[in-house]
Amino acid sequence: QVQLVESGGGLVQPGGSLRLSCTASGSISSINAMGWYRQAPGKQRELVATITTGGTTNYADSVKGRFTISRDNAKSTVYLQMNSLKPEDTAVYYCNAAVVVTIHTYHYWGQGTQVTVSS
Repeated sequence: QVQLVESGGGLVQPGGSLRLSCTASGSISSINAMGWYRQAPGKQRELVATITTGGTTNYADSVKGRFTISRDNAKSTVYLQMNSLKPEDTAVYYCNAAVVVTIHTYHYWGQGTQVTVSS
């Protein structure tokens, strides 16, 4: 059993910052790519950012230059530093990880954490 537990969401004013964390635990052999996705009300879930084991990152155009994804492989944790937040960043943010269990790779999702950007 593998679990992803997120933290760090909340209410912030436009222009503010938040840092999200997501830690994987359980029967993990290793973790390949990790990432953050978000889903706003009435919209489909969309990619925010991903990071490989080696640190290669990929960002949605809408967050480039404002968000930074990073990871601590020793702690099985991925972070999302969000700066210069805008009201359109309001969404539930989900962590995703490609987890290797014995010889198979499975994709797991966290429970989601709400981020609200509002004055």
